[in-house]
Amino acid sequence: MQVLKFGGTSVGNAKAIEKVCHILQHHKPGGRYAIVVSAMSGVTDQLIQCGTLAAKGQENYKRILEDIEIKHFDTIRTLFPITIHSGLISQVKKRLNSLETLADGIFQVGELSKRTLDKIMSFGELVSSYLVAEKLKQLGLSATWKDSRELILTDDRFGNAQVDFTATNHQLQQFFASSPAAYTVLPGFVAATAENETTTLGRGGSDYTAAIVAAAVNASLLDIWTDVSGMMTADPRLVSQALPIAHISYEEAMELSHFGAKVIYPPTIQPVMNKRIPIWIKNTFAPDDHGTLIQNSTERNYPVTGISGIQHIALLTLEGSGMVGIPGFSKRLFDALLHARINVILITQSSSEHSITVGIHEADMLKAKAAVDDEFGQEIHEKKIEPLLVERDLSIIAVVGDKMKNHHGTSGKLFGALGRNGINIRAIAQGSTEKNISTVIHKNDIKKALNVLHEAFFETPTKQVNLFIAGVGNVGSKLLEQLHQQHAYLESELGLHIRVIGVANSKQMAFREKGIASGEWRDALVAGDQMEMSAFVQQAKKLNLRNSVFVDNTASPAVAAVYSEFLQHGISVVTCNKIACSSGYANYKKLKDLARQFNASFLFETNVGAGLPVINTLNDMIRSGDQVRSIQAVLSGSLNFVFNHFVGNANFRDVVKAAQDEGYTEPDPRIDLSGVDVARKILILARESGVPLEMEDIVNNSFLPEAALYAPSVPAFYEQLDVFADYFNGLRNAAEKEGKRLKFVAAYEDGKASVGLQAVGPDHPFYNLQGKDNIVLFTTARYAEQPLMVKGAGAGADVTASGIFADIIRTAR
Repeated sequence: MQVLKFGGTSVGNAKAIEKVCHILQHHKPGGRYAIVVSAMSGVTDQLIQCGTLAAKGQENYKRILEDIEIKHFDTIRTLFPITIHSGLISQVKKRLNSLETLADGIFQVGELSKRTLDKIMSFGELVSSYLVAEKLKQLGLSATWKDSRELILTDDRFGNAQVDFTATNHQLQQFFASSPAAYTVLPGFVAATAENETTTLGRGGSDYTAAIVAAAVNASLLDIWTDVSGMMTADPRLVSQALPIAHISYEEAMELSHFGAKVIYPPTIQPVMNKRIPIWIKNTFAPDDHGTLIQNSTERNYPVTGISGIQHIALLTLEGSGMVGIPGFSKRLFDALLHARINVILITQSSSEHSITVGIHEADMLKAKAAVDDEFGQEIHEKKIEPLLVERDLSIIAVVGDKMKNHHGTSGKLFGALGRNGINIRAIAQGSTEKNISTVIHKNDIKKALNVLHEAFFETPTKQVNLFIAGVGNVGSKLLEQLHQQHAYLESELGLHIRVIGVANSKQMAFREKGIASGEWRDALVAGDQMEMSAFVQQAKKLNLRNSVFVDNTASPAVAAVYSEFLQHGISVVTCNKIACSSGYANYKKLKDLARQFNASFLFETNVGAGLPVINTLNDMIRSGDQVRSIQAVLSGSLNFVFNHFVGNANFRDVVKAAQDEGYTEPDPRIDLSGVDVARKILILARESGVPLEMEDIVNNSFLPEAALYAPSVPAFYEQLDVFADYFNGLRNAAEKEGKRLKFVAAYEDGKASVGLQAVGPDHPFYNLQGKDNIVLFTTARYAEQPLMVKGAGAGADVTASGIFADIIRTAR
């Protein structure tokens, strides 16, 4: 015999019931089948709502009864020939009349007991299974309907009755031995006490009914037909990359179902596992899909089979020095919870015996605290232990796999992946069988955690990186172009899937949780919300996506001020904005410390040399034990451009204007010409060398006359350049007379740093520096005789964007 169970969506309407009958018609001819049927989708919830409203004295329960009647009558009219409508409607109407009488009684007394609720909830399965049986008969199959309440005997724990397997197995075996029908249709979920009182087996109990029947008759196979193609590696509603599981063991399936996998009701597995009856989960609406076969063992080599989670969890912690070395505390704790009928989901205890922690459903936490505090009232009064500590708003993530015990590093991979994404673990539990590692996290992190772990265990080599980009001007727009251009390469060669989730300019911001398609960010901004930095931060934190990176392409102090908020949430920061790293040393160090503390990256390569590997080169030397003795550098591509063109008879004003027109300077060229920008860069290099300098420690030998530097506007500034033309010509002529060239040089040595205009001769490495190039000379303990040189383009949107791009990749790798 084969047992098949069809869930609520599988019999949700006439069309779905026809699919069920089609599946049954095409099963092996001559076989015998027990078919267990759930209520039509949504009906059980309607029945509970009906009883609840009636108990509250609200007459709109009658409207729900009407809706239930309409749903079933419409199904009959669509599913069956008109010639048999009246007979079927009459039979269903009798049951609905009984339901209405029961609801009226609840309304009159204003009370809904668990016993009465069980009776109300039973109507859904009783009617739906009757209609399936009648349809099979109408198709000419040898079918009968049998009330499960006559076969499955339980105790009187209404709402979640316990099965008397001895009596139940005997009744099921007797019935099927004597029944001649090829197809026996039974209502799932319902059973009865020895006094014939209706009971139910818990929500999802139709699966359990099918397992009870299969075990009793030693079925060859139990099919669970639902609306998904088997079990998945994670909940596909939370993890879009979830994969189907073709084969899984009983133990793995039990662990996953217990920890939130909704495909199968947890108690279902035990009865058939004892008999080694395979369970095949199939999709009613895609019957050709393989589904998931649950059986005794599997041949997989990979350690993790699936990841699941339970939400709405509370942790109870009993702790105190009075527990150490004293037997019986654990027993008393569990006895108190048992007497309060509270189910314990997770247990962990410190080896010092100073505390024990258990996880329960959040709905039970107040009852649990009252029960435990009452049990330990004397010890609490004597200060031997603390009052029970209750933590709420938590979830449990469970990583499940039979093979985990044979693979080293599974736990490390799990904890490392969560830690790198800023997900705090509140408690850990692992059974001695090593088939399940459970971690308790904050409920807001469950989606992120599931995706992080799924990526770690199932999606290699592809890793998803989620970007939140502030600033889409010259540099930002180039970065977006480069991301689009390299998309395919990053996936195929580096295993990186980079998505732009949020973008912002000074006026608008826009977010798309599934990513903003390349070329659509401008339209997204137009349709977005007004930009507010605090709101941008909050939205990025609220989305809580794995491997998140905030990218700052601005020069805004307001944007630089929020880095700490991102880092504290485990969101990496990549920036070309120099303000944060050249701010007070305390703030610079705080950001670096936060990055380490919360396992986030804080990268700012483009702060110094645009796309040149200046900071990374310096960091590599420091990390490998080298010591910086001095730094000499030309760190402004715009100033180098200016002085490379300020030769012969050139006018200084015209050269500066040309540099601005080419985009090499800021809109206000004084930002470049003042030397402040270069001072910030040498300050950052000094700090990265390990020296705690402040901005005021940098000596700025400015070559700009004060009248030009402090002109009231940019046009007034250019006027002052004309006024001081002879001054600038004098600087150039003096250098040229000595056969030298003007360069704006930054220098660091012996803990001191300065910036200023210098004339360098032909033998100097800076003499032939062309265009907008930068150059940095590192003299170190290892590079003492010949400095290490980094040279190349140090300005321009393309190279700056490429430097940011490289930092983004570093955060992921």
